[in-house]
Amino acid sequence: MTAVDDTGDGTTPWSEVTPDAARRLLVAAVDAFADRGYHATTTRDIAGRAGMSPAALYIHYRTKEELLLRISRIGHLRALEVLERAAAEPGTAAHRLAGAVRSFVRWHAAQHTTARVVQYELDALGETARAEVVALRRRTDAVVRTLIEEGVRTGEFRVADVPGTTVAVLSLCTDVARWFNAAGRRTPDEVGALYADLVLRMVGHRTG
Repeated sequence: MTAVDDTGDGTTPWSEVTPDAARRLLVAAVDAFADRGYHATTTRDIAGRAGMSPAALYIHYRTKEELLLRISRIGHLRALEVLERAAAEPGTAAHRLAGAVRSFVRWHAAQHTTARVVQYELDALGETARAEVVALRRRTDAVVRTLIEEGVRTGEFRVADVPGTTVAVLSLCTDVARWFNAAGRRTPDEVGALYADLVLRMVGHRTG
């Protein structure tokens, strides 16, 4: 497993992380956390994967938690940007919800190593760090909820419980990171298209 599946937008993975040594350590941490889990990973493991000494890690990151927070912050922001960009496209609520789900799922599939850490290691963060990430998750929730609410108002969707449906949609999308296999039979684009169709069915999309 390797954490090279980061951006999905043609840019250098983790390009905002500088200097190069800090980026190498962060990439190694993503790899280790996804492979072994946060709690089972030591700073020595991370430094070893980066080809550096354990002491070198503390030059750039004070703690293992600081590494996880930076990974979580960047990952959540990247996924949120993908979601917001698709949701802002012109068209009906159904068109934009489908596009948002397609893009969000595609990101979680193409960046499955990073996404697995971002989505499933939240509880390893302390209270203050967790609150920062939870705030980003609320912004993500708001994007999807707003699209569903709009579709209900326009009569495109039949949804009795918008908050509950929003949680279900986001859970469906993010869980792709748990099971996606780059060597599997479906590409990220294909999974994104499949899930967009499933979500429109979930919200009772009226085609006529």
